Amino acid sequence: MSKIILKRRKDAPVRRRHCWVFSGAIYRIEGEVQNGDTVEVYNAEDEYLATGHYHDGSIAVRIFSFEKTSGDTDFWIKKIREAYEIRQALHLTDNSDTNAYRLIHAEGDGLPGLILDYYAGVVVLQAHSIGMHLARHEICAALQKIYGKKLLGVYDKSAETLPREYAQGIENGYLAGKNIPTETLISEYGHRFYVNWETGQKTGFFLDQRENRHLLAHYTKGKTVLNAFCYSGGFSMYALRAGAKMVHSVDASKRAIELTERNVNLLESIESEHVAYADDVLKFLKEPPAEYEVIVLDPPAFAKNVRARHNAVQGYKRLNAAGLKRIAKGGILFTFSCSQVVDTALFRNTILAAALEAGRPVRILHELTQAPCHPVNIFHPEVSYLKGLVLYVG
Repeated sequence: MSKIILKRRKDAPVRRRHCWVFSGAIYRIEGEVQNGDTVEVYNAEDEYLATGHYHDGSIAVRIFSFEKTSGDTDFWIKKIREAYEIRQALHLTDNSDTNAYRLIHAEGDGLPGLILDYYAGVVVLQAHSIGMHLARHEICAALQKIYGKKLLGVYDKSAETLPREYAQGIENGYLAGKNIPTETLISEYGHRFYVNWETGQKTGFFLDQRENRHLLAHYTKGKTVLNAFCYSGGFSMYALRAGAKMVHSVDASKRAIELTERNVNLLESIESEHVAYADDVLKFLKEPPAEYEVIVLDPPAFAKNVRARHNAVQGYKRLNAAGLKRIAKGGILFTFSCSQVVDTALFRNTILAAALEAGRPVRILHELTQAPCHPVNIFHPEVSYLKGLVLYVG
């Protein structure tokens, strides 16, 4: 196994169990390495520190173990079982009301570059690094060992998330399981949703918003609700079942609107009005067909790197100012950012600027984050990306 030797006094982050080694910290490399290779990291005194996957870039090593390992199937069983036990503690692994959750949240579970989402018996694997994709068969074997007969299949959906050169020729498909449809019905707090891991965004569903959808239900009975950037209608479904008077769902994607309407059709004995609009959200907010008492603003990431942060902040400000101008007096606004480079303090200041522009008094009722099956590694805080505020608008 090749060795990564760090410069003097550059080993502190690894000793603090941070999962990344940046290229600037490397003194030399012993042995031939290719992207995706498993390497060992040593300090300048030749003391072993960690094991990870190498990639030629700014983040040169993504650490997946602070103990020596060959990365065999037994290693993956141990690591994934640790994550599974956390989901057991969250009462997710044997829950008839909620049978979809994130099993591995990359650095949050000490496995950078790996996402595993569980959907009613099928695990969707999404690798964001070559090293994790090269280990997919060992990971699949570990999942079969841990879940046993409960596991219907493992679907690899990594073609869109891997580095471009490596991804050429890579096709999404099943690593385990036969004759399994790529769409299923999941349950979340008793709400049913269609999930298609082949054609859907991310792995098929936004599991990170589960607890925030659940909270929304407490504010929507008898209210008029707007769910902007609705995707598959998650917030809309919770509002409708909670007794909202009217729910409007808006998304620029016609496919998302079709999926929202399919999900709404699963509801039984619901007298609330629901209308879905395939439209640009900012355009829609300029002349909404109704005055809303509850608004949800859950846009896609406006910034995926630091260079785009300024423009993202301006985008969040414009969007939230428009929402604040259109919400009824005494209304409740759920607003989110999933841009990791826009931290909590910056997001709050952006909402402050939007409130000033809209001329509305605003109070914060809740500060929100990702669902607990997306844990934040205390040694690697960068894995915290979703932030949200629930606002009372006077």
